[in-house]
Amino acid sequence: MKHSKLTNVGLVRKGNEDSICVNLELQLFGVADGMGGHEAGEIASSLASETLQQHLVKQKSWVLVDPVAALTAAFKEANRQVYLKAQSQDNCRGMGTTMTAGLIAGDQLVVGHVGDSRVYLIRGYDMTQLSQDHSLVNELLKGGGITEEEAFTHPQRNVLTRALGTVAEIETDILVEKLYQGDRLLFCTDGLSGLVPKEDMEKLIFSGLELDEVANELMRSALQNGGYDNISLVMVEI
Repeated sequence: MKHSKLTNVGLVRKGNEDSICVNLELQLFGVADGMGGHEAGEIASSLASETLQQHLVKQKSWVLVDPVAALTAAFKEANRQVYLKAQSQDNCRGMGTTMTAGLIAGDQLVVGHVGDSRVYLIRGYDMTQLSQDHSLVNELLKGGGITEEEAFTHPQRNVLTRALGTVAEIETDILVEKLYQGDRLLFCTDGLSGLVPKEDMEKLIFSGLELDEVANELMRSALQNGGYDNISLVMVEI
């Protein structure tokens, strides 16, 4: 298994509120995108990522037996820790974070997802978004109120309907997908998916470049398209 990870502050923001989650022992990969202002956003995303990993390491035997239940519990604990921090410190009030993370357990991918960071499955020459954005714009899109083209540039595209740490209890989307040799996964924050259209991502991903080169080209494309947000991505090849 190969993986590549990159994060960049972008061309506008002063700080990086994204966090990358990679734990090879657990075969855990993911990204988180904090919100609530520079310091609070950084705290939220890093705390969620660290808590997720720590919980799964402590429950490693459970991960092997029931990765779905283990990941669900780890997301619940990450939400609890971010929420408690937000309630206890004035500089963290109102903070929260997206988090999209996947465990590779045998031939299965088990994903936990909250927010509008994304995970894509690349199989052959098909690229499928596995996660569903928890955002106002996605609700409008599902309801037929706007088109995909309008969603990409909608002025409220950053408004979330669900985020870790903003409420005491959160619902986590859990996705299970069978994996095959040659499959690739892309976990990314909206600094990538919100700046690089899917068709442009596909051109780079299916260009025949090695994994690290694809990751670098995706990052370069997001920066060339403005780099208005922090940009983070993790690519995995089975």
